[in-house]
Amino acid sequence: MPARRIDVITAVHPPAAPFLADAYESLCAQELPGGWEWHWIIQEDGYGDAVAPHVPDDPRITFHQGRPGGPGVARTMALAFASGPYVKVLDADDQLTPGALARDLALLEADPALGWATSRVLDLLPDGSTAGFDQDPEDGPIERGAVVTFWKANNFRAQVHPATLFIRRDLLLALGGWMALPASEDTGLLLALNTVSQGHFTREYGLLYRKWPGQATAQTHHTDEAEWGARISVVQARVLALSEARRYCAPL
Repeated sequence: MPARRIDVITAVHPPAAPFLADAYESLCAQELPGGWEWHWIIQEDGYGDAVAPHVPDDPRITFHQGRPGGPGVARTMALAFASGPYVKVLDADDQLTPGALARDLALLEADPALGWATSRVLDLLPDGSTAGFDQDPEDGPIERGAVVTFWKANNFRAQVHPATLFIRRDLLLALGGWMALPASEDTGLLLALNTVSQGHFTREYGLLYRKWPGQATAQTHHTDEAEWGARISVVQARVLALSEARRYCAPL
């Protein structure tokens, strides 16, 4: 019987391409239960010759290119090549911790009511050291609306990290993938997931989140006040619309 797949989706642009080697190493270190395998889908946000040389030569990896539209568009385009029941997010400059995939898989396989899972994050600093966050929620289920409520009450910052998401593929498709925003596209997805489905947070570290000058969130335009306000507005509107739509639609 063919192995069941976890599709790991990575959006990449040239500045982050050299970090793909570290991401690949972290994927190769993952141990999955019998009958499961990972498939790494790398989607370049644009066309060019700078990224391809950094894509590892491995039959478990597929590499695609497309018109530039930002990381949300690139990840959503990568869904065209996903076929397994689960999707794991892995940004090009980040690394999974040992055991992260198997842990997330076990959670969703054990509980059909869970639509997604997240975990703790360690910042990976330029000098190689790491730094944690001391305000993570308790280990366990995340009820519908809990992330949205926290986000609204804490200057639009979520208490769990969207870069660690592990999601049922059918649910991800039903929500339209990632939001087509220049930033906050992953937070928008997280809040949409929390609006329609129960999730789970694990206090074990699941990701090394690289901090470096070239990352998108370090750029000045990321905090442009006008754009930030527009992003927050459309994310909130989507959450409200999904909440209202649940009154008329059968459960996902």
